[in-house]
Amino acid sequence: MTRFPCLLTMLVALMGTAHPGLAHAADKPTVETFDASGVKISYFVQGKGEPVVLIHGWLSAAGINWALPGTSDLLARDYQVIALDVRGHGLSDKPAKEEAYGPELVEDVVRLLDRLKIKKAHIVGYSMGGIIAGNFIARHPDRVLSGTLGGMGWLKAGGIAQLGFAQIGKNDPNCRSLAICGRSLAKLALTEDEVKSIRVPVTVLVGDKDDLIKKLYVEPLEKVRKDWPVIEIKDANHITCILKHQFREEIAAWLKKNTR
Repeated sequence: MTRFPCLLTMLVALMGTAHPGLAHAADKPTVETFDASGVKISYFVQGKGEPVVLIHGWLSAAGINWALPGTSDLLARDYQVIALDVRGHGLSDKPAKEEAYGPELVEDVVRLLDRLKIKKAHIVGYSMGGIIAGNFIARHPDRVLSGTLGGMGWLKAGGIAQLGFAQIGKNDPNCRSLAICGRSLAKLALTEDEVKSIRVPVTVLVGDKDDLIKKLYVEPLEKVRKDWPVIEIKDANHITCILKHQFREEIAAWLKKNTR
């Protein structure tokens, strides 16, 4: 294992300063890479216990989304935290081919669990990561202990949000990997039957000021999954939600509730 790269080491150190109570996590994060069908995927592992996979948002990375706000440190007190840089982001490879994204974003989570010899894990995603997590939960329920959809709800097949994602960078001849990745999320939309078929426990966390996400994704989801709790994070929008103390505490509480 190699130690976390310099920048993220500093971020983790800063979080220990900003949040002294988080400095006593089981161990420091370590980073590794693996080959996901020809694409190098970077991920970090921290702590011990039931496995929790953290999937970050679009234009972000594992260190920014989870280490910097102190979420991974908090969870690593009681769990084995596994956070990957989604392909096209962070320290992972950034292929420029359409076929490298879409369903491959979901299958990378399967490959990572297989690499670590983990049969089941808690799956936590934010924004883009919530779309990936929701798709993973629907298509690989046998690998899931619980699900947390942060800053996200239901990306509905045939809905306006799916159409919107499909247009990202579509007319740009120099479209880069981030745009291709964003556009490919349209391929991860779920049907109502797929959402209704999910039998593992799932919760939704969304900023109380994140009006667009609530309207496009959360409200439609509440109509078909009234059994999934929706918790609003106080004074949070889509960008600031991951920084809120309540956000990471709600994740920890949900995991505790669903720990074997």
